Amino acid sequence: MHKLLLLTLMAAVWAMLVALQVDEEMSIRTLFEAKRAVNRAAHAAAQQVDEDALAAGVVHIDEAAAASAALRYLQTNLRLDSSLAPLPGSMLRDPVEIAELRVVNGNEHFPYTYRNEVYDYEVTLRRPGVILIVRVRYPRGFSVMDPIEWYVKGSAELVLPV
Repeated sequence: MHKLLLLTLMAAVWAMLVALQVDEEMSIRTLFEAKRAVNRAAHAAAQQVDEDALAAGVVHIDEAAAASAALRYLQTNLRLDSSLAPLPGSMLRDPVEIAELRVVNGNEHFPYTYRNEVYDYEVTLRRPGVILIVRVRYPRGFSVMDPIEWYVKGSAELVLPV
């Protein structure tokens, strides 16, 4: 009888450990997908050149177009609606929040070092660029883990064809 009880308890503990491992792997996959989406969104935003300024010989990122491109890329890559809430089939359950979207234009001295102590992020840009910090919350698969929240950070510089 004792062996049967021990076997049942060990099976329950083993099942909880497997659930914890699966949940951890799913959370890391979610983090990687979010990081790729933020990197793509920052890159797309950094490529929004102000055509009028460029015609005058000034390299300048259009801030409104950059914000629009970043939102569009986040929506597409993370399967979000216009309010950044997850669509059906998305890996997320909670809305995504843009914590910081900063466009660094030619009016700064380069190399420009951006520091944000709130989100513990520092990056040096050699030319105009975009810094994007997004808050993502992991939707636990099982109740074994506490909810996980990340501030996913990314940056990109403007790349002009040679």
